[in-house]
Amino acid sequence: MTTQTIAIGPIGGSAHAPDPDEALCTRLRDLALVDLESLIAGARAPQELIGAFADDVADALREARTRITALRTAQGGPDPLLVLDLPARQRGSDVASAGAERTRGKLVENAASARSVARLSELAAQLVGKLFEADRRR
Repeated sequence: MTTQTIAIGPIGGSAHAPDPDEALCTRLRDLALVDLESLIAGARAPQELIGAFADDVADALREARTRITALRTAQGGPDPLLVLDLPARQRGSDVASAGAERTRGKLVENAASARSVARLSELAAQLVGKLFEADRRR
């Protein structure tokens, strides 16, 4: 009998680079699944559990804020579509083809960054209420 191993992810031949935000997204998702009532049910020191949970949520939200800020900063710089202000003759020249590739690359980079900001923002939004609830119950 032979055993077959299937590799998943970058090792398995994926053409995409690993997601640098996956660990943070997983942490945010996991924290969003926590129900405070279930967490403290039967606990000897519920206030300590609530405090630890609130601290963990606040730390995860701070990490998300730092990452969102970094992503937004990466989107900065000149507008990649400033090339529209150039005369058509200049855009159509053979020399301008490198500029077209740079513009395309920057737009793709901005789009990926914006998707990451949106994903992290949505996950963080799910946790804000839990942080406030835990702080009220401390």
